[in-house]
Amino acid sequence: MKKLITAFLLLTVILSIGCKSKTALDSNGIPQTLVIAVFGGEDPKMIKEMNIPIRDYLSKKLHMPVEMLFTTDYTAVIEALKSKKAHMAVLSPFSYIIATRATQITPIVVLAYNGVPFSYKSVLITSGKSNIKDIADLKANAKKLTLCFVDPASASGHLIPRAYLNSIGLNPDSAFKETMFAGGHLASVLSVKSGKVDIGCTTSMVFDVMADKGLIKKGDIRVLWTSPAIVSDPVVVINDLNKDLTKKIQDAYLHMDPSIIHNYTKVYLKDTLTRSFIVGQDSMYNGLRKIASGVKDLKQNIQ
Repeated sequence: MKKLITAFLLLTVILSIGCKSKTALDSNGIPQTLVIAVFGGEDPKMIKEMNIPIRDYLSKKLHMPVEMLFTTDYTAVIEALKSKKAHMAVLSPFSYIIATRATQITPIVVLAYNGVPFSYKSVLITSGKSNIKDIADLKANAKKLTLCFVDPASASGHLIPRAYLNSIGLNPDSAFKETMFAGGHLASVLSVKSGKVDIGCTTSMVFDVMADKGLIKKGDIRVLWTSPAIVSDPVVVINDLNKDLTKKIQDAYLHMDPSIIHNYTKVYLKDTLTRSFIVGQDSMYNGLRKIASGVKDLKQNIQ
């Protein structure tokens, strides 16, 4: 009987080891496989081509398997971090703010331009054929117009334009004929171009990408408003990850080969030679956090 109990206990241990997820953290906070969650966007193939070299580079530098988890939206990225199915992530600025309310994470690096955090801008757009020529026209005709945001967790495609519209007396949920989410930046721009919606939100960076793909040409889109600069996407880690491993990951980004950074940024940016990663700080997003806290309609999204 004693031998039978011993054998049973041994089998239990073996099974528990075998069933342990490769993403689970051991007692030192180290996983068998490091998983990075990334929003796949509207062009998953392109996003993979941008990120796979980073995966391979990190695996070599860290001497451990590294996997990319590509998701269909930022909500899934946040959930992966919260459930520890991912140990790292690339987050949009606003999804970072939302994520900090849901789980314990730390920004380790952010993309930079000549050593300064890279930033981009939000824009409100309409069709080049539209009778809406400026913000005054937008305000005067809002009740007749349809409005398109990008994604609930997008800074340039939702938070910033929503805050701006509220600031000029236009509540997006009641001031327009209809308000919707396109699901992506390209979809937002194309919806405006085709006349499916009257007003769209996006980032100005997307225009070059779409022009290169032949999706838009000069005159298709009219920009009605441009926001102040928004600090770019942070790369984050969960706080439960081993601190020495976190430092190694951060150092790997800070000393990343320029050719890998070029591949990562060439789709959106023309000048890739002056790009690098610098140390990220939570305080870089305090301005955005303040804006989010001041928009009543968004408070439920950042609890």
